[in-house]
Amino acid sequence: GEPRKFDPKFRGPIHNRHCTDIICCVIFIVVILGYIALGVVAWVHGDPRKVIYPTDSYGQFCGQKNTLNKNKTILFYFNILKCASPVVLINLQCPTTQLCVSKCPDRFATYIDVQASYRYRPDQWNYFRQFCKPGFNNPRKSVAQVLRDEDCPSMIIPSRPFLKRCFPDFSTKNGVLTVANQTTFKDGRGKTRNVTDLREAANGINNVLDSRSVGMKIFEDYAISWYWILIGLFIAMMLSLLFLVLLRFTAGVLFWIFIFGVIGIIGYGIWHCYWEYDHLKGIPGSDLTVYDIGFQTDFKVYLQLRQTWLAFMIILCGVEVIIILMLIFLRNRIRIAIALLKEGSRAIGYIMSTLFYPIVTFLLIAICISYWAVTAVFLATSGEPVYKVMANQTLCKYANLTCDPETFNTTNVTKLCPGAQCTFAFYGGESLYHKYIFIFQLANAFVFLWLVNFAIALGQCTLAGAFASYYWAYRKPADIPLWPLFSSFGRAIRYHTGSLAFGALILAIVQLIRVILEYLDHKLKGTQNSFTRFLLCCLKCCFWCLEKFLKFINRNAYIMIAIYGKNFCTSAKEAFFLLMRNVVRVAVLDKVTDFLLFLGKILVAGGVGVLAFFFFTQRIPVFAQEVPMLNYYWVPLLTVIIGSYLVAHGFFSVYAMCVDTLFLCFCEDLERNDGSTAKPYFMSASLHRILGKKKLSPKKA
Repeated sequence: GEPRKFDPKFRGPIHNRHCTDIICCVIFIVVILGYIALGVVAWVHGDPRKVIYPTDSYGQFCGQKNTLNKNKTILFYFNILKCASPVVLINLQCPTTQLCVSKCPDRFATYIDVQASYRYRPDQWNYFRQFCKPGFNNPRKSVAQVLRDEDCPSMIIPSRPFLKRCFPDFSTKNGVLTVANQTTFKDGRGKTRNVTDLREAANGINNVLDSRSVGMKIFEDYAISWYWILIGLFIAMMLSLLFLVLLRFTAGVLFWIFIFGVIGIIGYGIWHCYWEYDHLKGIPGSDLTVYDIGFQTDFKVYLQLRQTWLAFMIILCGVEVIIILMLIFLRNRIRIAIALLKEGSRAIGYIMSTLFYPIVTFLLIAICISYWAVTAVFLATSGEPVYKVMANQTLCKYANLTCDPETFNTTNVTKLCPGAQCTFAFYGGESLYHKYIFIFQLANAFVFLWLVNFAIALGQCTLAGAFASYYWAYRKPADIPLWPLFSSFGRAIRYHTGSLAFGALILAIVQLIRVILEYLDHKLKGTQNSFTRFLLCCLKCCFWCLEKFLKFINRNAYIMIAIYGKNFCTSAKEAFFLLMRNVVRVAVLDKVTDFLLFLGKILVAGGVGVLAFFFFTQRIPVFAQEVPMLNYYWVPLLTVIIGSYLVAHGFFSVYAMCVDTLFLCFCEDLERNDGSTAKPYFMSASLHRILGKKKLSPKKA
C-alpha cells in the first residue's frame, strides 16, 4: 500500500490540538438546551398526581387536599363487571361511573333489596348510600331510573383496595374461587351470577396481592441485610482489583492451562468414543446405520450403534486438529495478545485512578435516566381532562363523543339518549402542544439515547487518552505525564465534544430505530401475517448487527481521537484500516481478552457468591451469630452475586479499554517505527522479545 504520512516527531497523545466536528458540537449544545426547555414545558403542563391519584368520573383526584374528596382516597367502580381486566382499569377508563370513596364495601348488597327495606332497615340504606353519587338520598326514585341515571350502583361486592382502587376480595376455598366465602352473588338486576364472572373483571389480582406480601418480605430482608450486602460488594471490588493486578503474572498461565485443558478433554473424548466403538464390536444390531433405524425420540437408541460413536470420534478429531493447527500457526499472535494483556495490567498499576472512572460514567448515565424518566412522566400527565358521553343504550349516536360537563345537561344528548352522562375519560387535549405529545416523547427518548451514548463515549475517549500517554512514554514510568486521566478528560471535553457527540448520534439513531422495531413487533404480535413478522425479524437482526459494528468502530475511533486529535470520520477511517491490516491479531486478541475477562467475572461473582451462600445459610461457625434472620436468604445472595458481577464488569471494562488502546498504539508503533535509534519502538521489552528479528529490520514503505 501507499506509505502513510506520519509526523516523525510524534511522541504520544498530541497536546497542540484544535476543536473537531464543531458543527456537531453546536448542534449537540442546542439539542441539550432544547431538551432542558422540553423538560421545563413538560414540568409546567404535567401533573404526576394524575398517575399517583385515581380520577373519578368528574375529573377530580381521589384524596386531593382542600377538595370534597380529601378523605376519599379510593376509587370505586359502579359496575366492575364492565371492566375486562385490571390492566384496563389502571391504564384506560372503564365504561362505568367511578366515584371516590373513603373505604371499599365490606358486604354483598343490591340496590333493589336495600330500597325495598329502607323504611325498617335505614342503617342498610345509609351504608349503601355512601357508594352512590354525592348528595343522592331519594329512595323513592324508581329502581329503573336510578340504574339508568347511574345514581347508585346496582350492587356492591366485598372489596379491598389495590392501587387505590376497589377490587373484589377474592380468596380460594378448597380450590373454589370465592368472595367473602360465597360462590354466587346477586347482580342487582334480578340475576344470580357466579363469582367466576368477577374474575374476568379483576384477572390476576390475587397473584398481585400475594406478590405485595412477598414484596414486603423482600424489602424487610434488604433492610436487615444491606450492611452485609455492601461488605460482599466491597469484597468483590477487592477481588476484581487483585485479579487485574495479578494478570501481569498469571495471564499466560491461565490461558495455557485452559487451552491444554480443552485439548486434554477433547483427547479424552476421542479415546472414550474409540473405546465405545470397539466395545460394541460383535454385539447384535450395533452395525446398523442411523439411516436404517430412522428418526427415534429416545436418543439412547443411537448410542447402541457403532456408527454414532465413529461420527463423534471423527468430529472430535476434527476439532482437536483445528485447535492444534491454530495454536501452531497463531502461536506468535497469541503470545502478543498475552503480552498486551500483561502490559494492560501494568498500565493500570501505574494509573490506578482509571479503575474508578466508571463511577463517573455511572453517575452521568444515572442523571440521564432520571431526567428522561421524570420528563416522560410529566409529558404523559400533561393533558387536560377529556370528557366523553357514556350511554347505557348501545344505539346512542353520541356515545364516546367528547363533551363539556358544565353545559352537557342543556344539550339534546340527554333527551335523545336517556341516562347518558358526560364522564371523565382520560387526559389529553386539542391544543398544538397536546397533539404533539407523542412526538415529544419520541424526542425525549432519542435525546436520552444520545446523551447516554455520549457519556459512554466520553468515558472511552478519556480512558484511551490516559492509557495512550502510558504507551507513548519512552521510559516507563518516568515519562508518564502527571495526572494522565484528568488531562485526558480535559482534552476530550475541551476539543472533542463534537466528535464524541457525532459518534453517539449515529449510534442513537440506530438504537431508536431498534426501539421502534421492537415496538412494532410487540404491536403486531397478534397478527398472523407471517411475511410481516419475517420482515420485522430480518430488520431487527440487521440493525442489531449494525449496532454491534458501530460500537466496535466508535470505540476504536475514540481511541484514535484521544491519540491524534483528528475529527470523528478521519479517526474512524484510520482506525478501521489499521485494524484491517492487523485483522488476525485483532481476532486473536479479542478472543483471548474476552475469555480471560469472562473467567475473571465468573471467578469474582462465583467466589463472592459461594462465600455469601455459606454466610447467609449460617455455615460459617465464626459468623453464625452475626447472620440476620431472613425471610428468603436468596434475596441478599442473588443481590451479592449480581452486584459482584456488575462490579467486576465495571473494573474489567476499564481493562478491556486499556488493552484495546495499547493494541492500537502497538500497531501504530510497528507502522511508524522500525526499532532503529532514529525510530525506536515505544513498546515494552516483553513485546520487543516476542517480535524477535522484526525489531531490527528496516520498516518497509
